[in-house]
Amino acid sequence: MTRCKPLLGTFVEITLDQDENLMAINYAFTAIEKIQELMSFHEPDSELNHINRSAHHKAVDIHPWTAQVLRIAKQVHRHSHGLFNCGIGHRLVAAGLLPRHIDFSNHDLGGIEDIFFLTPELITSLRPVCLDLGGIAKGFAVDMAVRILISEGVGSGLVNAGGDLRVFGNAPKPIYIRNPSNPAELIEIGMLQNAALATSSLYFAKRDEYESYLINPLAKEESAIYVQSADSYSILAKECVYADALTKVLALCKQAHHPCFAKFSAQVIRITL
Repeated sequence: MTRCKPLLGTFVEITLDQDENLMAINYAFTAIEKIQELMSFHEPDSELNHINRSAHHKAVDIHPWTAQVLRIAKQVHRHSHGLFNCGIGHRLVAAGLLPRHIDFSNHDLGGIEDIFFLTPELITSLRPVCLDLGGIAKGFAVDMAVRILISEGVGSGLVNAGGDLRVFGNAPKPIYIRNPSNPAELIEIGMLQNAALATSSLYFAKRDEYESYLINPLAKEESAIYVQSADSYSILAKECVYADALTKVLALCKQAHHPCFAKFSAQVIRITL
């Protein structure tokens, strides 16, 4: 049984390998909707945008799920030596890829490293920030949906949010990655069981003539900020939140043996033209 909903800026698909359990699927979708409500950059009144507007002025009380995502973001930032940094929202706004809810033109913006926890769910920021949690929140939403399905007695299945996917249970699934030279062609890379996969590539951005959404947070020159690449970068990990974040690290470092991947028990798949 498969159900699909438009959420998180994509289509989220939940597939169960057993008789219908609509109640479990509904609970999973409700959790995903909550994560979208909390962490969407596109929603002006989301908790994320409240953080962007206020955290440098005063302490902000946040939802436990937002706190989890921020902690993971800080963890990956630290172990990637800054290659992953979700404090690049203003770059995506400047490229026309995100809406301009806040004017930061007169500020020296910080990044995820400037977010500090005063208590488990109370944060502040040393500098103004423009965080974008889009990808990492999507991975977290997939993990949360899987967690809820398992808690509701679902034995096996798959949750796919626009290419951020996780397979759970005893039934392995065939996994496909788009060919970056021909996005209509799918390449089968094998079977996935009790693991997550996420992919970053610019093939659709090129098709639509968008600016690159792969941002190098360490770039000093303006011309090097928006990274262009014809390759496809995928990460296999235990949880989708890490798989998604680490695709950005791979796309920037292009090194399969970066110590960050071993730290999070991740495997690299890079498809080149």
